[in-house]
Amino acid sequence: MDATAINDAADRILRAYDKRIPISPIVEDFPEATTDDAYRIQQEQVRQWVAAGQTVNGHKVGLSSAAMQRQMGVHQPDYGHLLTGMFHLEHQPIPAGGYLQPRIEPEIAFVLGRDLTGPGVTVADAFRAVDYVVPALEIVDSRIADWRISIVDTIADNASSGGVVLGSTPYPLNAVELPLAGCTFSINGHIVGTGAGSAVLGSPINALVWLANTVGPLGITLAAGHVVLPGSMTRAEPIRPGDTVTASVAGLGSVTAVIGEEQPPHQD
Repeated sequence: MDATAINDAADRILRAYDKRIPISPIVEDFPEATTDDAYRIQQEQVRQWVAAGQTVNGHKVGLSSAAMQRQMGVHQPDYGHLLTGMFHLEHQPIPAGGYLQPRIEPEIAFVLGRDLTGPGVTVADAFRAVDYVVPALEIVDSRIADWRISIVDTIADNASSGGVVLGSTPYPLNAVELPLAGCTFSINGHIVGTGAGSAVLGSPINALVWLANTVGPLGITLAAGHVVLPGSMTRAEPIRPGDTVTASVAGLGSVTAVIGEEQPPHQD
């Protein structure tokens, strides 16, 4: 794709955010698009968000578990950017109107204490870079109609990023054995999924290593203070206004997200 097509595709996705109307898949409108093109489309959106005053506060690894790859019909991980406006406070209502077709998933989030730059990052390097971990809930959303996404579509759409809720209590990395950390995932008090850290590329730390080594050659450093979401331990579940979602992770406590009620249209 040439620069004009990249900008056109990025603008289509950005209009879907603004108008809250999903668009047709990128691969239908731009059948020649590759994964490299998709990341260029993603980067153009990030450029516009930053120009408008937002800040990149971290990254996410998507599609890192077999369950999520099966659910989305893809066969490899991807990554996206976490911007300032995506972060929400635990237990505080999250405006439902900001999403088109949201789903939610439980994760173990890393907060970095030092920069991590690939290529060549090892598991040991990743462990040293982590300041602390917290349970997290990620809201994934798609600007592509009916979630009809290929790997190109989800990458172009910032890895289907939507929102993040972090647990309120930080834990040192040695407080939990990441692959064995079990997770119970519930919506409105009903358990909708269970999983463990091993679902995420064998261990969430492997997703952090993959991310650092993938973005490093592109000139991207995972910076101290940034949040990294390594991927979901279960399938993603749809959410609706009024839902209360909780993920409990062994050794790390729990995190709760409250989805705000839909506001009625303003009457003049």
